[in-house]
Amino acid sequence: MLKRSLLVLLGFFCLQASQAQLLKKLGKQLESAGNKNSSTGNSGASLAGLTESDAGGGIKEALAKGVAAGIAKLNKTDGFFGSDVYKLLLPPDAVKIGNTLRSIGLGSQVDKAILQINRSAEKAVGYAAPIFVSAIKQMTLTDALNLVKGGNTSATDFFKSKTTDSLKTAFMPVIKKTLDSTSATRYYSDIVTSYNKLPTTFNKVNPDLQDYVTTMAVNALFDQIAKEELAIRANPAARTTDLLKKVFGAK
Repeated sequence: MLKRSLLVLLGFFCLQASQAQLLKKLGKQLESAGNKNSSTGNSGASLAGLTESDAGGGIKEALAKGVAAGIAKLNKTDGFFGSDVYKLLLPPDAVKIGNTLRSIGLGSQVDKAILQINRSAEKAVGYAAPIFVSAIKQMTLTDALNLVKGGNTSATDFFKSKTTDSLKTAFMPVIKKTLDSTSATRYYSDIVTSYNKLPTTFNKVNPDLQDYVTTMAVNALFDQIAKEELAIRANPAARTTDLLKKVFGAK
């Protein structure tokens, strides 16, 4: 059921869309929540004259912008593999496998496994949008006001605490499917098997590849969202709408 729901939402969000298109789709999903907040009648002044409704709308818009930017950057060919920051290598427990196989001329097997592991992560992050939209909609006005006044990545940190478990749960079946479809599982299994067959291998190794890729994909996405939030808070040029300028330009 979860898988089917995610696939339906995947089609709606059009994962191959540009950042601008994805942000527009996210914005439409957030509009009803924003309108609901505005209709509460709470117009009490808060930070630098902001209403709670302003704060709520600004935080949600900033988070939507961060989500769109993160997904657009990572959910594409070489989003992980071509990145100096996010490229996935072998899991820590499997580093010895890679080093050993390279030393005996089997480096190409290791390289194939690493490439396909990254391809799996690139595909998987596209499934994040529906989960983030749900979390943004559930944010209260009090939450939003506190986050406006919070630290440089307070909104991302709040988001992370609310969605990490859901993201991992949603990503797990996606990661498994993409690991299989990109042949990452086969290539990884090949290098583990090759390593385990060596006469010098006394402790057989078979780390959990699915959990590793899931965790790294989620971490990369939050890192991207944090960078976008930091830019919006620190750089006026990153505040691309009147609401962002009003909320994050307040002192």
